Amino acid sequence: MREEKYDISGMHCAACSASVERVTRKLPGVERSEVNLTTGIMTICYDETQVGQEQIVAKVEKAGFGAALHAEKQEAAPEDTIDKEEAELKRKKIELILSGMFSAVLLYVSMGQMLPFGLPPLPLPDLFSMHTHGVNFAILQLLLAIPVLYCGRNFFIGGFKALFHAAPNMDSLVAIGSACSFAYSVVMTFLISDDPGLVHNLYYESAAVVLTLVSLGKFMESRNMQKTKGAITALMQLSPDTAILADSGREIPTKDLKTGNIVLVKPGARVPADGIVTSGESSVNEAMLTGESLPVEKAEGSEVIGGSVNQNGVLYVKVTRTGEDTTLSRIIRFVEDAQGKKAPISRMADKVAGIFVPVVISIALLAAIIWGIAGQPLAFVLKVFTSVLVIACPCALGLATPTAIMVGTGLGAHHGILIRSGEILEITHSIDTVVLDKTGTVTQGTPAVTDVLPYQTDADTLLRTAAAVEAVSAHPLAEAISAYAAKQGMDVLSKPEQFENLSGRGLKATLDGAAVLAGNRRLMDEHGIDLSPLLAEAQRLAAQGQTPMFFTKDGQLLGLISVADPVKDTSVEAVRAMQAQGIRTVLLTGDNRAAAEHIGKLVGVDEVIAEVLPEEKAGVIQKLQKEGRKVMMVGDGINDAPALTQAEVGCAIGSGSDIAIESADIVLMRDDLQDVPRALRLSALTLRHIKQNLFWAFCYNTIGIPIAAGLLFVFGGPLLSPMFAGAAMSLSSVCVVGNALRLGRAKL
Repeated sequence: MREEKYDISGMHCAACSASVERVTRKLPGVERSEVNLTTGIMTICYDETQVGQEQIVAKVEKAGFGAALHAEKQEAAPEDTIDKEEAELKRKKIELILSGMFSAVLLYVSMGQMLPFGLPPLPLPDLFSMHTHGVNFAILQLLLAIPVLYCGRNFFIGGFKALFHAAPNMDSLVAIGSACSFAYSVVMTFLISDDPGLVHNLYYESAAVVLTLVSLGKFMESRNMQKTKGAITALMQLSPDTAILADSGREIPTKDLKTGNIVLVKPGARVPADGIVTSGESSVNEAMLTGESLPVEKAEGSEVIGGSVNQNGVLYVKVTRTGEDTTLSRIIRFVEDAQGKKAPISRMADKVAGIFVPVVISIALLAAIIWGIAGQPLAFVLKVFTSVLVIACPCALGLATPTAIMVGTGLGAHHGILIRSGEILEITHSIDTVVLDKTGTVTQGTPAVTDVLPYQTDADTLLRTAAAVEAVSAHPLAEAISAYAAKQGMDVLSKPEQFENLSGRGLKATLDGAAVLAGNRRLMDEHGIDLSPLLAEAQRLAAQGQTPMFFTKDGQLLGLISVADPVKDTSVEAVRAMQAQGIRTVLLTGDNRAAAEHIGKLVGVDEVIAEVLPEEKAGVIQKLQKEGRKVMMVGDGINDAPALTQAEVGCAIGSGSDIAIESADIVLMRDDLQDVPRALRLSALTLRHIKQNLFWAFCYNTIGIPIAAGLLFVFGGPLLSPMFAGAAMSLSSVCVVGNALRLGRAKL
């Protein structure tokens, strides 16, 4: 099976996207076809032996829409895409202003002579008076209406094209309603000379004002939709256009960089690609990529992310990833995929919208026929027919879900929370159990000194001796002691004259002429060292999963230094936040039970599952699922990948392995466990906005259609004008998109 993406043009509502889905799914060999209205992208999965790209494009075009492989447009620079969108929006704005001007004059001419409540008519030259020069009055309205119809030509082109292909959409409703009002008025214009009373049967203003109001709604919708794409647009603009090669000082396009190139990054410049600092020190702002508000200090050996901003120093960076492999490209791809994939709730809305337009046309015809049979004049029947068509727009219904998902994923990306799909965003709110991997997730993942316990000496002497002998070792525990000494501002002046690694036990060295031992209890026992003064402490620390290391000098015990993988500063708060949301927290680890229980108690999880082999982790998730739990797995290592895949939602810490990140549904860029409850809150907020949007969209149509069909008139109330129907329809779509944008201001 092959999966491809196509850019679909000419869509205006959920009925459009449903039509494209319907016709493409009928093609032989097509397994799945989904169209996202907001992004304009169709994702289709098909068997290449049964159908090809040409057939897919032809089928979409036959349905009245345009189709092109998504990759073809991706070649354009982000700035080009943004410029095209802005140019299109500017064109719509100009046409809207022209429509508004001509419609306002048309309303003045047509309605100014018939003001209610006994108000005097608005002044108009006698040459165009409806009472003395009816034909002139009608022709003036005709001339004013034509420019409005021209500015709204896309409704007629797209609407009738879709209608002829048996796939009517929102444009079809507007086009039929406006065309009927306009055509009827033209006929009346030619008959006025024979019957001056027909001057009251002109509906040019209805046709024009409906088009103007719908265009206003579409313009506001487009402008707001551009805002919903703000997060992805901002990300695309992060990558600089050029990079400076350090060896020659030559400036080259960023796209021409190769792995291994060393680039010069000046203060205030953006890092052109992912890499490692080879020399220089500086603070780098990674806020747009990770959500971390404070600048991160970088020095030789530090990793930097392409698109981050170098703040004060000069950095020389060796490029490690380019093009589509960079962190920025992966984030963009992640967010684009999320915005392009539909949530289950969205599919339901699309199915409704797919049959909605034909049903509305049927209701409009039925209402017109019933009122005609009831003896109402043709003008009355036409008004009902047009009002039903215009008010019943499926736009709000179709935009309800994708706009909220687009804003939700964008908000997540802004906070360093990358969500793979709309479906994941929707189902995350149903999670009731979060399983946390220990190492690198709850804990820092790297050893650090936790206790320094001297014996018959002071802590400085113990630490200085330990740092001196451990400085020549590459063992992680030795590096932890060296790092701790450096953090304490301790300069290690002496270096061992002799040094020997003792596998599985520790090391021995000669320091300033004295024999030094550094290692575990086994090494001390071999050399007859009495550990009894510190043995109880050592056993207590070992029971907590720490590694106590003893140090002696010339056979005298100096003390012990304990090294462990410490709990992250934010883990306790993160677990509390999850529990406050009603989530059960589980610590899952391969460590011994005593160490796991200690860490579990420190962070306050509800349950600890210890001594689990890597390959058994997915089985633990499965067992919880069989108990009826909805599980999120949070991990960072390669061994977590099967469990991440097994869980309803897999959440990877951003600093983890590539395999874990690729297996995950959510990636936390900040390496901060507090982003897990934030992701849960984001899902709940997004779903709440989706439900609000769907409620108002369904409510609007349920109330609006009967009123437009004349329900109030039956009980002595007013008949809805097509103009008010058009205004109400536009307002419904704008309200839905506006409500989705409100989500973008939410605090996580």
